[in-house]
Formats: sequence, C-alpha cells, structure tokens
Amino acid sequence: MSSPPPPRHDPPPRALTARGQRAAAGCAAVFLVSAGVLTLLVASAWTPLMDLDRGVVDALHRSAVADPGTTRASRILTDWVWDPWTVRLLLAAAVVVLWVRRDRVAALWAAGAGVLGAAVQQALKAFVDRRRPAFPDPVDTAHFAAFPSGHAMTAALGCGLLVWLVRRWSPSRRLLAAAAAAAAVSIVGAGLTRVHLGVHWPSDVLAGWLLGLAAAALAVNGAERRTAPRSG
Repeated sequence: MSSPPPPRHDPPPRALTARGQRAAAGCAAVFLVSAGVLTLLVASAWTPLMDLDRGVVDALHRSAVADPGTTRASRILTDWVWDPWTVRLLLAAAVVVLWVRRDRVAALWAAGAGVLGAAVQQALKAFVDRRRPAFPDPVDTAHFAAFPSGHAMTAALGCGLLVWLVRRWSPSRRLLAAAAAAAAVSIVGAGLTRVHLGVHWPSDVLAGWLLGLAAAALAVNGAERRTAPRSG
C-alpha cells in the first residue's frame, strides 16, 4: 500500500511591518477627520459646498439625459456590479476563506468592519437626513437619505479590505497589482455612477469614500497588531 500524502500546510500570512501598521493607523485618522469635517459642512449646509454640489449634479444630469446609452450602462454597473450587496457577498466569501485557513483574527476584523461600516452609514443618514437631488426628468431613483453614499462607502470598505487580504495571503505581486487596480476602478466607479445618475451629491460620495477607507484602515491596523509575531 502506498503511504498517504503528507498533510498540506498553507504558508503563513504576510504580516505588515510596524511601519505599515502605523501607516494604516495614520490613514484611518486622516480619513476620519476629513469625513468629520465634511459631515459638519454638509449638516450646516455650507453655501460654497452646496453650490458646488448643485452645479456638478446639474451638469451631469444634462449629460445623462443626452446620452441614454451611457446612462443605461451606469445603471447596470450600479445595480449589479457595484451594488453594496455584491461587495458584501464578496467580503463575506473572503471571511469564510479566512476562517477555513484559520486566520480567525483577520476574519473577525474584516467581518466586524463590514458590520460597523453599515451601522455608521445608517446612523449618519439618519443624523444628517439630507435630501437627494431632484429633477423633473430623473434618469434613476433611490430611497433613504443621501449622506453618505452607501455605494461609495461599501465599495471603499470592501475593496480596501479585499486588497489587504490578497496582499496578506498571496505572494504574487501581479495578483496584488491586478487586485489594487480592480479595487481602484470599482471604488471610483461606484461613486461616480451615483452622481452621474443624479441620486447623490458629490459630497455624499466623497464622504462615503473617506468613511469606507477609514473603516478598512482601522480593521487592517487592528488585525495586523493582533497577529503580528511577538518578539522576545
């Protein structure tokens, strides 16, 4: 009889250096402060920001009405490819893989960031209670309050975490570069399509990006600090 194959041992995750952990914490702080300032400006209806939002949205709405092909493509992307539930399902699948690989700390931080991000998003929507853009000839509709953009925030949070997990578990630089490029396109696209379709103000999207990236950076820093090898 042939002997059974030796057990498979997956390589350990690649931890961030102490410098990388500090960078994640610093990014989280910058994003959170920026999001806080933006929230105050929106909540107080700061006139220069409101005028800028209105001008951008009006210009993009005219473009959306004049180009139904691009508008149709934007609706497909926002409703299916970059829909928050699509991103959440991808992140949930990654959490399951992490759990199976026994990277339980990273799995819990990623899952916790996703849940906390959704809770913060809904709390801010209720607190600011901002109305969405309105047009006599809308090309799309959306419900609930506008600020912050759930699509933008979920894309930034989910894609940011997925890039971190690829870096953590894959030694391939090409795969990491491809994941980072896909994440960047998805984060930007998820936000821009919402403004193009006239269902969000630009500052809604910017706040979503900042909050999502802050939550991702906090999760990365927390997980890395707790799984870093101890010296001494």
